[in-house]
Amino acid sequence: MMAGETPSHLTILLGAEGGIRIVADSDWPLESLQREYGAHSAYRVTPTPERVCVDGRDGSRTCHLETASPAQVARMLLNATPSWQSYAQLAIAA
Repeated sequence: MMAGETPSHLTILLGAEGGIRIVADSDWPLESLQREYGAHSAYRVTPTPERVCVDGRDGSRTCHLETASPAQVARMLLNATPSWQSYAQLAIAA
């Protein structure tokens, strides 16, 4: 992959006996890939320039994990109250 390119998504399939299969650029739904390959669980990793998303499926259970974008993290850090200030306010209030 070259600098500046968006990496492709990939799907990680885990078999009942612990086998691992990685499938790149599949547009099949996770449930269909699980059934096709007899996987116990499946995870799709989807990177973009701003974040990484992971969708998981284990039987009928599903989950979605997502990183915060760099801009969101910067806003949180810049708007955060310094920890020393919080402690000082607590000490003054006591």
